[in-house]
Amino acid sequence: MIEMNMPSVSGSQGTKPVLSFPGTEAPEGLQIQVLDEGNGQVVEAGDTIVCHYLGQSWDGDVFDNSYDRGQPLSFQIGVGMVIRGWDDGLVGQRVGSRVLLSIPSELGYGDRGVPQAGIKGGDTLVFVTEILGVM
Repeated sequence: MIEMNMPSVSGSQGTKPVLSFPGTEAPEGLQIQVLDEGNGQVVEAGDTIVCHYLGQSWDGDVFDNSYDRGQPLSFQIGVGMVIRGWDDGLVGQRVGSRVLLSIPSELGYGDRGVPQAGIKGGDTLVFVTEILGVM
């Protein structure tokens, strides 16, 4: 089931996505929407995955993306190396999947935020993440 107030995503897999936000507030809790289901191996906690991603505050500005750098990010998933919303939202997904995550602040950067990145305390974060592979 698709959460009704999730952003819509335009742009094809492999290209920098553009998010359009509904006229509502961010949904409660972690929301996971598989936009394109991959057919690769299932990502398990402890795996080092390679991803392209776009990160944006809810109905706000893009604060980071790997597409503009032309360099995907690799990191260990499910072990606390990244924000908990990524750990919880990407473990169990398949390689090749494109996943939309709406991450509440308690699973992101909390009340502190990351002001230097443009993330305010309490911000809900939205990521479009393409899982390119497991190393």
